[in-house]
Amino acid sequence: MSNKQSQYQILKSLEQEPNYTQRQLSKDLGLSLGKVNYCLKSIIGKGFVKIDNFKNNKNKSQYSYLLTPKGIEEKARLT
Repeated sequence: MSNKQSQYQILKSLEQEPNYTQRQLSKDLGLSLGKVNYCLKSIIGKGFVKIDNFKNNKNKSQYSYLLTPKGIEEKARLT
């Protein structure tokens, strides 16, 4: 799967469930954890996704990945 295809799949998944962890994305999309991390860093750097930090029910920090308007446009463009 190319980087653009991986980025599209990640954007699509995060639009539906912003609280996905990188491990969940890796498992659900069939990508390595390293590939998910690489793609997330790229789409965050491009301003397609912003990160929100929150505490989960186990009082651990967790991230929420929120698509920006620019990210929604990019997802539509890649479709």
